[in-house]
Amino acid sequence: MNMKRREFSQAAAGVALASTALLSPLVHAQAKKPQAGTDYQVLDPRAPVEAPAGKIEVVEFFWYSCPHCNVFEPTLDAWVKKLPKDVAFRRVPVSFQDSFVPQQRLYYTLEAMGLIDKLHTKVFAAIHVEKLNLAKADAIFEWVGKQGVDKAQFTEQFNSFSVATKATRAAQLQNAYKVEGVPALGVAGRFYTDGSIAKSMERALQVVDSLVADARAGR
Repeated sequence: MNMKRREFSQAAAGVALASTALLSPLVHAQAKKPQAGTDYQVLDPRAPVEAPAGKIEVVEFFWYSCPHCNVFEPTLDAWVKKLPKDVAFRRVPVSFQDSFVPQQRLYYTLEAMGLIDKLHTKVFAAIHVEKLNLAKADAIFEWVGKQGVDKAQFTEQFNSFSVATKATRAAQLQNAYKVEGVPALGVAGRFYTDGSIAKSMERALQVVDSLVADARAGR
């Protein structure tokens, strides 16, 4: 489903967490309209959004070292490619504790350097397939250098004020959405769901589709 906050201290300490099946077969779930409090949470107060006027923002909260986020990534990627033009999607790396910050900065440095398409999924593969420990800055710099990226330029960007600011904002948004585990999804600064609430991440995407339609209709 997803990793809860209390599990992260164990995972950060190197305890292997077996990834549970994210994508359960859906039989009855599709016909019934998602219900507030059952399939998703309504935020009060609302969380800030970055999407321009006329766009509906969808946010995925993730952590590179989370096995569930790794399993979910291909499904999410396929879903994102089919999103309507009025939906603005972005990923937000979480930091449930200070040890997460280097991976937050990794994501925002890749973004700043235009390397998300090239390296985002490779980070997941390095951690979950190759079993590399990319928890600390030095290990990240070494790995990035092996991907043909200018290490000095990457390091400078990684340590920049703009990347530090984005990491801080990510933590603030995670708290505004009251994120309890990852992967998780936020819609329009108003709604939140994850694999535990929706019963699977595949169903969570269906819930998000329904919430986007509601936001579009002004509901």
